[in-house]
Amino acid sequence: MLNPNLLRVYEAEALIDTGAVRTAIPVEVCEHLGLRIRSQEIAKYADGRQETVGLTGPIIIEIEGRETIEAAMVLGDMVLTGKTVLETLDLLVDCKNQRLIPNPENPERPCIESLILNPA
Repeated sequence: MLNPNLLRVYEAEALIDTGAVRTAIPVEVCEHLGLRIRSQEIAKYADGRQETVGLTGPIIIEIEGRETIEAAMVLGDMVLTGKTVLETLDLLVDCKNQRLIPNPENPERPCIESLILNPA
């Protein structure tokens, strides 16, 4: 329903970090996209440091033709993609070739495993 001319797009190469849960974007990307900081979250770094950082409203993330919507932490100086995006998009890391590939079990589109409680 939004006029396509009002959409803001940012294309970037991202570091894929399977040790990170959330996606992180630099403040410059946040500003370019016109994102609002909706809340604060504690970022825990590999070296043990902790820092309170902003958490954006929802953004659309597209990788390999697959899309998901997620909030991002605002920190650092590069785009970092975490586990939640990879799992939602059902993408696997091919370390040898330094790329992401669709899960061979679901090559056409993402398939998210869910837990069914009280099946009827």
